[in-house]
Amino acid sequence: MRKLGYLFALCALMLSFTSCYDFSREQALKDAENKGKATLVESENSKKALIEQAKAENESATLQAEAKVKIAKAEAQAEIERAKGVAEANKIIGESLRGNNEYLRYLQIDAIRGSKGEKIYIPTEAGLPIIEARK
Repeated sequence: MRKLGYLFALCALMLSFTSCYDFSREQALKDAENKGKATLVESENSKKALIEQAKAENESATLQAEAKVKIAKAEAQAEIERAKGVAEANKIIGESLRGNNEYLRYLQIDAIRGSKGEKIYIPTEAGLPIIEARK
């Protein structure tokens, strides 16, 4: 009977070793599967993050380009308005000088008097200046 007890204990011991081995093997497979799933989820998340970053950069570039276009249009419109102002001023000056020959002569004399250069241009009756005069 003692032999039967030893045999029974030996069988129980062998059974426990095999079940421990099977449990360990199954646990290793589950751990590997979970690790693979975690890696997959991590790579999908980083892929989504890269896509979102690219979308944000694209949107930012689009907004910057639109802002540059608006600024360029505003600057062009301002230049047009300045040109209109200059044209209007020239028109007013031209109309005010028409028929004011005495005032124009005064401006010529005043310019000659205030000039510091060596050459003086004097208009003739034909309206052409004397280009060279000898001392």
